[in-house]
Amino acid sequence: MFGSDNKTSALVFIRLVLSVLMFAHGAARIANGTVDDFGGFLGSQGIPLGFFVAWAITLFELVGSVMLAVGFYTHIIALLFAVELALGIAMVHWKDGWFVVGAGRNGIEYSVLLIASFLATAFANYKK
Repeated sequence: MFGSDNKTSALVFIRLVLSVLMFAHGAARIANGTVDDFGGFLGSQGIPLGFFVAWAITLFELVGSVMLAVGFYTHIIALLFAVELALGIAMVHWKDGWFVVGAGRNGIEYSVLLIASFLATAFANYKK
């Protein structure tokens, strides 16, 4: 993983960390049995077929994370994760402000960091 090209090694490291974080997000939703609750929330927000959308998002977090980890369509997967997180900010976290803990709770700072990391990953892996 860490060879002579430090920039490439750093990008691979970030890509793997992002993969683990998003995989854990989807796996926890399944392990805790909250996919249905997530679907109910989406439905209450006017998203049609919220149950199916919740499962699609959850499965994308699992499958997309593996694809990202192995470097398969990295730029596309990273952009899709950035969009997912941006929608999460708009639908959930925005009202709670900036901070996740400390000066606030459930805010946007963590999602912003992940979005920036996914965008950097997407741009670094885009091939014309």
